[in-house]
Amino acid sequence: MIWQVIANNVRRRPIRTVVSVIAVGVEVALVILIVGLMLQPPSASVFLAFSGAPMPIKIGDKLREMKYVQAVAPVLLQFSSSGGVDVIYGIDPQNFRDVSGGFVFLEGRDMAGPDDILMDDWAAKAKNAKVGGTFRLLDHDFHVAGIVEHGKGARLFVPIATLQDLSGSRDKASIFFLKCTRSDHTQAVMDQMRQIFPRYEIRPLKDFLSLMSSTSLPGLDIFIESMISLAVSIGFLVILLSMYTTVIERTRDIGVLKSMGASKAYIIRALLGESALICAIGIVVGIAMSYLTRAVFLSAFPTLSILITAGWVLRSAVIAVVGGLLGASYPAWLASRKDAIEALSYD
Repeated sequence: MIWQVIANNVRRRPIRTVVSVIAVGVEVALVILIVGLMLQPPSASVFLAFSGAPMPIKIGDKLREMKYVQAVAPVLLQFSSSGGVDVIYGIDPQNFRDVSGGFVFLEGRDMAGPDDILMDDWAAKAKNAKVGGTFRLLDHDFHVAGIVEHGKGARLFVPIATLQDLSGSRDKASIFFLKCTRSDHTQAVMDQMRQIFPRYEIRPLKDFLSLMSSTSLPGLDIFIESMISLAVSIGFLVILLSMYTTVIERTRDIGVLKSMGASKAYIIRALLGESALICAIGIVVGIAMSYLTRAVFLSAFPTLSILITAGWVLRSAVIAVVGGLLGASYPAWLASRKDAIEALSYD
């Protein structure tokens, strides 16, 4: 019977129910989208591109002479804000292929001339670039030689000599990628490098990749917690206001229930159950809003990445339910304390 009372109460005031559901949905969507956006930045290596070109490229020759080193690929990083935020890798195609295993070509071919450029599939879609076309970058016209699968550290790749000339970094490199003869030789090679190049920072690839993630940004956890607190506050206040006005409007109904023998616990369960039902519907709406919003953003900004994970969907649902139940607690307690005779005489 109690669930019939809850369902009837929800249906009797559709506008208030819809507003409450939307508020909970916004709360859920806000948590999912903000966390998804921060966990998967649109161009993570942008955080490294400001380092410039601090190292002579001749360091690569010394690295190749070291024991257990199979291949070395110098890379020049350059930041560009033309038409969006992009990180450009200046590479030697053969050296980069030896270290990384090469690109997966979706269209076109590898770079062959000084004015060739490779673009990953996300960048090509965002910039409407086609193989064989011209793409202007750093006040220079490049020929789009190929479109490759994303996941090689940057969106745009040009010959390192060309990027050195355009950026004024002749014979310089920002970073050197090394491939060891075996993975268990990594630490030994790093120890050698630290002895020979004590002034430079040396990291294994897994640590380098962690730097390319927004999760390494200082203050990120505080920011996420602040956004979650804001989302909880929205749900809490909306449910509190909705349930409080519900108690005021239903004073006579509460008096009728009490005169029929309803206990304080029954009144509290009814109001908390109504809040839980609104939260459940709001959670479904919020998840749908998250996927819809992500689809809209990805269609407008193809290089943007919003990772929606099951873990954070579950957390956002728990956050919404907890916030809703807390918001309904005071109105439920207030309703349970009403005197039946006074409630029946309420006009």
